[in-house]
Amino acid sequence: MLKGFFNVPTPLNEPVKSYAPGSPERKELQKALAAARSKQIDIPMYIGSEEVRTGNTHPMSPPHDHKHILGHFHEGDGSHVEQAINAALGAKEAWENLAWEQRAAIFLKAADLLAGPYRAKINAATMLGQSKNAMQAEIDAACEFIDFLRFNVKYMCEIYAQQPPVSGNGVWNRLEQRPLEGFVFALTPFNFTAIAGNLPSSAAMMGNTIVWKPAYTQIYSASVLMEVFKEAGVPDGVINLIYVDGPTAGDIIFKHRDFAGIHFTGSTCVFQHIWKTIGANINNYKSYPRIVGETGGKDFVLAHKSANAKAVAVGLVRGAFEYQGQKCSAASRAYIPSNIWEDVKKYMIEDLDSMKMGGTEDFTNFINAVIDEKSFDKIAKYIEDAKKAPGVEIIAGGSFDKSKGYFIKPTVILTQDPMYTTMCEEIFGPVLTIYVYHEEHFETVLELVDQTSPYALTGAIFSQDRYAIELATTKLRNAAGNFYINDKPTGAVVGQQPFGGARASGTNDKAGSMINLLRWVSPRTIKETFVSPEDYRYPFLGND
Repeated sequence: MLKGFFNVPTPLNEPVKSYAPGSPERKELQKALAAARSKQIDIPMYIGSEEVRTGNTHPMSPPHDHKHILGHFHEGDGSHVEQAINAALGAKEAWENLAWEQRAAIFLKAADLLAGPYRAKINAATMLGQSKNAMQAEIDAACEFIDFLRFNVKYMCEIYAQQPPVSGNGVWNRLEQRPLEGFVFALTPFNFTAIAGNLPSSAAMMGNTIVWKPAYTQIYSASVLMEVFKEAGVPDGVINLIYVDGPTAGDIIFKHRDFAGIHFTGSTCVFQHIWKTIGANINNYKSYPRIVGETGGKDFVLAHKSANAKAVAVGLVRGAFEYQGQKCSAASRAYIPSNIWEDVKKYMIEDLDSMKMGGTEDFTNFINAVIDEKSFDKIAKYIEDAKKAPGVEIIAGGSFDKSKGYFIKPTVILTQDPMYTTMCEEIFGPVLTIYVYHEEHFETVLELVDQTSPYALTGAIFSQDRYAIELATTKLRNAAGNFYINDKPTGAVVGQQPFGGARASGTNDKAGSMINLLRWVSPRTIKETFVSPEDYRYPFLGND
């Protein structure tokens, strides 16, 4: 470690505010929500130094109030993808040659802007545009993204400080971490504003320039993130924000010679298609592109016969139904032993019966809407199919209504078949399927948990028996990239539980860690010899 030169603030996780009745942050957030609902905004694309308005506008509405218009965004076409690539390449030389301290200062300023003057605005945008309640928005849009920015600066400095341990005898060895050669494509999802901000900014922090395409259902809060980036001092062309459909972007980006990498969060099928497309075009590229992706999950909760039934029930309710189950880490399948099942069921139903569902502006609502009509229809079909399936029972919820908003009541399915459809397929909504197993068949169920799903993102074991915990931790070592003991399988914290999974869940490059940032640089080792040899002969060539 080079002392002094790499002196940056030691990050601490941003405190989560409570938004309790009467609190200052609650009043400020309610004011921001009212202001956002009172007007319609016009959202351009940001390409280089330009705000691009095409006139081809699309409305944005709260999922919980889809007849209300928050504003419109301007959709682009292939020409705007080309324009964004050119802007990124044009900004690249100046950006990658900017001293690392200057890049660090920009993103540390962005964190402070989010922690202060933009906190209510980004939370309100996430609550309205993505139908997150105040606590879910605070954890995501404010705190997690602030943590990403501050911890990534720390990791960046640690990466640059890593140097060969030995120099001497007339030689100086050093290591340079270069940005990738070309531009990086950030393709971001609807469900986490923090992810939408982190995917472009983490690669940009390491000296890369970015073409960023958010999900259409997240554009409302993405535009606020872009405001923050610009106010923090991100130069024109470093992060270019475009709104085009996926095939249009992919057809141009994945054929471009200067495509250097993709930072992706989204569906498994899309990611696999992207991987195939990159492979098919591999001869076109200047260098092998970095492919970094976090995709789906079919995340599990496994309880042992020794588990605390109340803790299991709360872990299931929170893990499955916070943000309507629209987290890639959400509990979606559960395995409960017969000896505690009746208690777990009773506690779950009590909690579910107490939950209110409605718009995010009413802070007494725990459950809000799913993201759009397509998602609503898909989830509703799973529920309707379950109502007709033999050996399957809906023990809570099962109703839905999209007349005002895309509301689906938290639904718990009990199945006698551990391989029933909703135990295996990713639903991405407020549906939890439970299989009750004989309390003495724990080891058999471990095999079932490991083999049921192609995914391996998150999972949890509830047990008071340390031998059972150790056995599950060992047997399920490949079943989850983030594994939880006596806790719900959601809520990874930057700097504490770096997030990512393997198998069909992605490349496991752990967002919120140094591992991820290392994917956005290409190292160069440099050896300097101060006095060069002037004779090719080695000593062994001499005669005896």
